[in-house]
Amino acid sequence: MLCLYSLADRDVAEIPATPPPILGLFDRPMWQSIREGHMHLQRCGACGHFRYPPAALCPKCLNASAAWTEISGKAVIVSWVVFHRRYLPAYTPPYNVIAVRLEEGPIMMSNLEGVQPLGSWIGARVKMIYQEMPDGAVLPRFRLE
Repeated sequence: MLCLYSLADRDVAEIPATPPPILGLFDRPMWQSIREGHMHLQRCGACGHFRYPPAALCPKCLNASAAWTEISGKAVIVSWVVFHRRYLPAYTPPYNVIAVRLEEGPIMMSNLEGVQPLGSWIGARVKMIYQEMPDGAVLPRFRLE
């Protein structure tokens, strides 16, 4: 999928579109909060467990009650990889993918922006940022703290 992006007064280039999120039944509030620059996750009304991905029931206690709660954005890298092959048009190699454990508990996949750690990235502390992609999509990404 390609979209048009204005680079100058009359200079228009085609750029690959950011892959859109695959929305499940409970994902819209989360993606809306990301677009607004403050990610929210469901927090169980019974046990306080944060749900990611969003779901109908708490995976810890099976309670259905939940409130959308803003997260801190603080996390620790638990796994990482650098891809040297293009799998998606919007991601030019080399690019990294990280798995982080959010301070609130869930693990999520994302990318590390800016300076990259030397050696192993595991255990590095990171903070969530909200990056607007060239096509206007907003994605949660991370930077080293």
